[in-house]
Amino acid sequence: MNKRQLLRATILSAAALCLASRAPAQDFPPRKTVTLVVGFAAGGAADAAARLIAKKLGENIGQTVVVDNKAGAGGNIAHQQVANGPADGSMLLFGSIGPLTIAPHVMKVPYDPFKDLAAVSGGVNFPNVLVVRKGLGVKTLAEFVSLAKKKPGSVDYASTGAGSASHLAGELFEQRAGIQMVHVPYKGGAPALQDLLGDRIASYFSAPPTALPHIDAGTLIPLVTTGLTRPAYMPNIPTVAESGFPGFEALNWYAFVAPGKTPVAMLERWNQAIVKVLSDPGVKDVLNKHGLTPQPTSRAELTDFMKKEDAKWGAIVRERKITAN
Repeated sequence: MNKRQLLRATILSAAALCLASRAPAQDFPPRKTVTLVVGFAAGGAADAAARLIAKKLGENIGQTVVVDNKAGAGGNIAHQQVANGPADGSMLLFGSIGPLTIAPHVMKVPYDPFKDLAAVSGGVNFPNVLVVRKGLGVKTLAEFVSLAKKKPGSVDYASTGAGSASHLAGELFEQRAGIQMVHVPYKGGAPALQDLLGDRIASYFSAPPTALPHIDAGTLIPLVTTGLTRPAYMPNIPTVAESGFPGFEALNWYAFVAPGKTPVAMLERWNQAIVKVLSDPGVKDVLNKHGLTPQPTSRAELTDFMKKEDAKWGAIVRERKITAN
């Protein structure tokens, strides 16, 4: 091979490598329907936020983004599905605090949140609100604690599944208040709320979007919120921290992740697209009105955040000796 042929071969090889490295970005959005998996039943806070974001995301990229509800096991079923899903950028997960940073400490899960799933962007966060049925006969947190102490094991609380944020909020509160309650897991916020409204359950550490309409209608009684400060949309509801339990905090959050082997270039493109949606004034306004705070992040920021949450809740699970049973 002479020098001219060698030079030509080198140029062609470099061009091919360049094209190959750019292929994932060029295929954005993927040339098939994009699926956004949600680990909870339709009608709850996660579903409502995911559908709003998916609609705007689809409009921005000019492609259909469908929401697929895979309820069950506190969201773990959905997380397993995505961990084993196509790594071509066509599948995203509206992942949540429970399956990503709590459940792996509570039970054996068939996925590693930090290996089988890849961080894309933060989504939304919000405190829970402890609501009780009207027939329970309590209107303050002090009355609720007093009732639970008088009849240990007689007061139950709903959650969106074992290892979920609402479950751990209840466990943490039991610890801090020195009471014994009964945990009743559901497949999502909507079915939990139905049983609460039907007087089949006493209380629920609910997401604000799920509970607010019923609080406004007077059919549920709000006792406290679980953040360190009162949310702007619930200024008259005290926090657990200011109701006799300083420092109590149990925030809920959702974040976007993808199958772990999804190409980095594709993950970066999805990060840009999702951050754009979460930064959209119209989307932010709707989310804020529903008690959800947009939390767009870089991929690295989300990974660091998840590691901190993993350490925090892992310690609580071990201290409380929480299991899925």
